[in-house]
Amino acid sequence: MSVWIEGVTIHVEGNSPVEDAEPLLAALQRVRGATVDLSAVTRLHSSSVQILLALQPPTIGKPSDPFQANFVAPLLTISDDSNALD
Repeated sequence: MSVWIEGVTIHVEGNSPVEDAEPLLAALQRVRGATVDLSAVTRLHSSSVQILLALQPPTIGKPSDPFQANFVAPLLTISDDSNALD
């Protein structure tokens, strides 16, 4: 599984498949006010993107996939300015 909780941070890593959407949603429901760390993500499945867009948790990092880094990440709430897109 590429979704896990560490304190108040939810980490997502690798090529996150559709199967990660449910654990991501459960983690966001369990840890209110959590920050989602996307710095180790290669690519997010669209179902996970929809969850992040709907719930708008603070995020840090961005997927390494160029399309998602350039077009999806700007739509998410990125709280760490050093990882924000120009």
